[in-house]
Amino acid sequence: MSEHIKLPATAAQQDAIDVNDFVYAATGLRVRRLTMPDGTHWFPAADVATDLGYANTRDALAKQVPREHVASLGELAATVAVGDGSRKFAAHGLKSHMKLVNLQGLVRLVNACTKPESEPFKQWVAEVVVTVQRDGSYSLEKAEVQPTGPGAPTAYAMPGDVADAIVRLEEHNLRLDEALLTTQREAQETRRDMARSQDRLVRAMDRIGDTLDAMLARQAQPAPAPASVPEPPRLTAESVLADWKSRLSVTEDVWAVAIAIAPVLAEHGEIRQSLETIAARTGLTVHRVNECLRLMRKHACIRSLGGTHEGAPVYALNRQ
Repeated sequence: MSEHIKLPATAAQQDAIDVNDFVYAATGLRVRRLTMPDGTHWFPAADVATDLGYANTRDALAKQVPREHVASLGELAATVAVGDGSRKFAAHGLKSHMKLVNLQGLVRLVNACTKPESEPFKQWVAEVVVTVQRDGSYSLEKAEVQPTGPGAPTAYAMPGDVADAIVRLEEHNLRLDEALLTTQREAQETRRDMARSQDRLVRAMDRIGDTLDAMLARQAQPAPAPASVPEPPRLTAESVLADWKSRLSVTEDVWAVAIAIAPVLAEHGEIRQSLETIAARTGLTVHRVNECLRLMRKHACIRSLGGTHEGAPVYALNRQ
């Protein structure tokens, strides 16, 4: 549907042919339209010229359309009491300096263009001229279905060749819409595939980082203490957390992860839990849990021992 602004009419107006179909047959596209109170229709010159393939709207108007068939929106608005028309014009992308052409100007632009879609319309216009010259008049056939009610105007049918051209245009535009929808769907699926690939890459990089951390931790392990060195006191979650707090500049997220893993580390010396499990217990994201564990490894609170066959990382407590 074309965008249409209709200013208040002083009397009922009726087009013999629906103006939307008339313009669609002429240009091959729906065009914005301003209908004046006297029933005359005006169309943005830039819309019409662009749709018809003109490279320069100003040149097209100067060469093809007499001045009396061209007006600015400001000139047209000044001839009527527009009321809130300014807001209506703005909502349809129309500005006061815009040039518009009336139906005669539109037909002149169509007749001078080379767009193939306009050929059935131009052929019909030529037939009208020949019929008038030969018979003195030209009449449209009445539509098969007429409006009912007292005083209802007579409805006329679009000439057959022009009506067929409109059907072909609608089918062509429908195919274009379907092709556009397919392209949009394919682009959306491509974006999803890229996002999944990026997620797999991030996880792979994390696994590589954990493996390197485990290798470095094993290389940095101190030699076994002499047999005479007494056993360290039994660890508790409280003592582990107190030790970590002395080494870390603890944030709320890091402390939440520390509290979640300290009891298991104190009792078993190591913990085998997936990042998703720790995230569920702390309310943090998997990415944030991974960053907190990495910070704790950096400050020698824990060390990585790789991962289990289920993919869960294994961390050991670094005893001081």
